[in-house]
Amino acid sequence: MRRFLLWLLLVNVQFVYAQVPVDLSRLKKNGSKIFINKKLITVTWPTGQKTIGKMILDLDQDKPLFNRILLNQNGDFKVVARNLDPAFILRVGKRTLSASSGGWDVFFDKVPSKPYTTNLIKFDKRKASVETNGSRTIIKISQLQSQSFSGDLEITLFNGSPLFNVAAVVSTTADSTAILYDAGLTSKTDVWGSIAWSDVKKKIQFAKPSLTDESKNLEVKYRTVIGENEGGSLALFPAPHQYFYPLDEAFNLKFTWYGSHYLNLVPGFGIGIRQDPLGDKRYVPWFNAKPNTKQRLNFFCLISTKKAEATLNEVKQFTHNDTYAPLQGYKTMASHFHNEFISDVALSGKPVPEKPEFVEVLKNAGLNIVKLAEFHGPGHPKGPDSTRLKELNSLFEQTRRLSDPNFLLLPGEEANNFYGGHWLALFPKPIYWIMSRKDNTPFQVNDSKYGEVYHVGNQDEMLKLLEQEKGLAWVAHARTKASTGYPDRYKDEAFFKSDTYMGAAWKAIPADLSLPTLSKRVLDLMDDMANWGLKKHVISEADIFTITEQNEMYAHLNVNYLQMDKLPRYEDGWQPVLDVIKNGRFFVSTGEVLIPKFNINGKPAGTVLKLNPLAKAMVNIELNWTFPLNYLEIISGDGNKVYRERISLNQTQAFGKQNFSLPINLKGKTWVRVEAWDIAANGAFTQMVWLE
Repeated sequence: MRRFLLWLLLVNVQFVYAQVPVDLSRLKKNGSKIFINKKLITVTWPTGQKTIGKMILDLDQDKPLFNRILLNQNGDFKVVARNLDPAFILRVGKRTLSASSGGWDVFFDKVPSKPYTTNLIKFDKRKASVETNGSRTIIKISQLQSQSFSGDLEITLFNGSPLFNVAAVVSTTADSTAILYDAGLTSKTDVWGSIAWSDVKKKIQFAKPSLTDESKNLEVKYRTVIGENEGGSLALFPAPHQYFYPLDEAFNLKFTWYGSHYLNLVPGFGIGIRQDPLGDKRYVPWFNAKPNTKQRLNFFCLISTKKAEATLNEVKQFTHNDTYAPLQGYKTMASHFHNEFISDVALSGKPVPEKPEFVEVLKNAGLNIVKLAEFHGPGHPKGPDSTRLKELNSLFEQTRRLSDPNFLLLPGEEANNFYGGHWLALFPKPIYWIMSRKDNTPFQVNDSKYGEVYHVGNQDEMLKLLEQEKGLAWVAHARTKASTGYPDRYKDEAFFKSDTYMGAAWKAIPADLSLPTLSKRVLDLMDDMANWGLKKHVISEADIFTITEQNEMYAHLNVNYLQMDKLPRYEDGWQPVLDVIKNGRFFVSTGEVLIPKFNINGKPAGTVLKLNPLAKAMVNIELNWTFPLNYLEIISGDGNKVYRERISLNQTQAFGKQNFSLPINLKGKTWVRVEAWDIAANGAFTQMVWLE
């Protein structure tokens, strides 16, 4: 009997050891199905168009995690991939933090110039759970470990699409940390018959893989690499904007890879995404990793029973083919480009192309209006007068020549004088002005060649010029870069309170993979300005230099959808553009989430709503999207505090359109606005509705 009990105890211990515990306590019905057999978790989910996806996960420590990934077509499951393991490489560096550099909002940091480490994240399958979140199914597997970071692997399946996300969700207790990550799917056996990608000329390319191939970094368009075999293909790609930390240049730094022994750290053959740790070799801030924040080092996969090119076309739909989709009643506008076409080409003595590459790139991105920021270094804003006027004249000639009925190229500058910090100026027509004035020079003179010429010598004269010529100004990269501390430092100045000072510009600085949004820095400023009692707006900005077809432009772009039916002719001036901006009749978007309609009790953004005595109102908003949505948030303020009401949109599926009518109590509030964000941290936000 004693021997039998000992034997039984040994068998039970081995059984417990063999079984990886799987927690199903947070699992609810949502269309997915879960089956557990020993160390295998089988999950099926509806992938749309009467198809079903299946994923078989192996929790055996010595076997690949993705036993098989299948897709049902015509009643039969086809194996798209098998025997794959996720791989994550984490680079950990030191963030420079100081109040003068913006603290965690810093851009002027050079992380790779300081010591940093590069390590493969270790994966130990100790336990697992499966839970549902609306139409999503999430499999969590513990544990991940790399230096001071630890966490879980998360695989998220999205109903209605053959799309899933793989994420290493990790955190650290260390302070002043900046990170970067590469990731992919690897195998120690032959998995793919071919590897495919689009080159920067939009032509599909193929490679015949071999387990002996050393890894290669690929310069691609659409940020995607694809593994193809007889059963179909799997496309692997990052979040289109969130994965790309802010840089001055949008260079294509070969953001994908394939091959064996990547970085001599990843075992086997893989395909994946990557970052160049040196960036554009200017300022390279990497990603923030604040203590105890859950950093999502993630990538997306799209599976298909089709060949690679057809699968790539499906991936491209998530970003409208890397363009800004036309929207009835709106025109698209992008701002803040330091291409320096005037100094580097038009006035350099070089041949001036009839169709400059930068114009074609911006047109092909679906942009109707582009505001330049020329002379940001090579120009002569303070004179000599003859040089400055010649530069401006060339700017006006070229922008006039390159505009057409569907594309308006606007002259503009990042003025950076008189007000403090960096800021942009936009006038409704060509204006000749010099950013200096000698004591014996009048503010305004009539030049025989150029007509009216202004000399601006101080803050008051700058405001006078903007008022006289109906121009607009706004702070560039607020609270970071060379605008650290602005506009806060001059929020009580007359020029900032003036209607000529529109507000601020929005760009994804800093980058933080723990946040479900981009550029919280400027969204917070937007609310602060409203609570200061000022009716300001926030416009998006690109703030990049060279613009080429080869560049990874889309990742670094964003757009303003201006509510206007047609473009003004360059020759007639572009006052209608400034009117829309000044009145807040636009929304900002990364491109994947659109807001065709928005009002509160019938009042659109930029207008004033007089509340009834009960202060009850209805938020009416229409959303269009590509990636499944994450949430919609109604943000309001009372002059002191900011209030947030978040509405989960976890039931949405990819490629949708929906009208929402949401009741809200606005008692005591003075303003309200709305944001919407998807599962890849793409989003859109409205301007304010002011309340009385």
